[in-house]
Amino acid sequence: MMRYGVSFALSEIFFTHFHADHFLGVIGLIRTLGLQGRPEPLFLYGPKGAKKVLGTAMQLGVERVPFPVEITEVKAGDTVGGEGGGGKRDGYDVCAFPTEHGGGPSIGYVLKEHVRRGRFDVEKAKAAGIPEGPMWGKLAKGEPIELDGRKLTADGFVGEARPGRLVVFTGDTRPCAATVDAAQGADLLVHEATFGEEERDRARDTGHSTAKEAAQVALAAKAKRLLLSHVSARYSISADELVKEAKEVFPNVSVAKDGLEVDVPFPA
Repeated sequence: MMRYGVSFALSEIFFTHFHADHFLGVIGLIRTLGLQGRPEPLFLYGPKGAKKVLGTAMQLGVERVPFPVEITEVKAGDTVGGEGGGGKRDGYDVCAFPTEHGGGPSIGYVLKEHVRRGRFDVEKAKAAGIPEGPMWGKLAKGEPIELDGRKLTADGFVGEARPGRLVVFTGDTRPCAATVDAAQGADLLVHEATFGEEERDRARDTGHSTAKEAAQVALAAKAKRLLLSHVSARYSISADELVKEAKEVFPNVSVAKDGLEVDVPFPA
């Protein structure tokens, strides 16, 4: 986080499963946040076993946590976190779905934006003699106005509601129907691709996916873009082989790397 200039002002961490390499780093992070004098609570979410595993990690690695840490166990189908822990967020939801990794419970997460208001039609507003300013703002928000004895509603000046964006993160998993269902129409699918096709059997035996299998999931889900993650260290110098295999199935593919920023445009 320090290397790439990412702020430490995070409030939530989402765990997909509890293999050691996927959660032990949180001990050092919490220690760092404590040394910075953080007063705000930190919320940790994960599948069944989260309270035991993460609670034990806190005791082993941190003498005293100087700020509240709240651990919540999540099951597939839950809307996660948010205001009061009830899943209420400003403009989006985070929902959990089941994955198939083996060796314990595992889940993935969907970030789904709420439906957005339609576009405000400036030309219609001008033609109706509505002065630019607060009245435009009210109509754009869906509120009625009164002008020269006329009562005007937003219906005639605001277009149809527009869908928000959908981002799906699988964590470690075999390709499965649950991911296809969760990722239907996703603007971005972040799917693990630990191995290439030459190690397809190893991927199956260890509960992972190949790049081509990830692409097949993206194709079946009609996703718009696929980002391959959790690639094996053997591809650390170049993952071109994985991209080539995935593109044989699904054209819009790239590979995740530390510090990568991905722009997810709004649907048309």
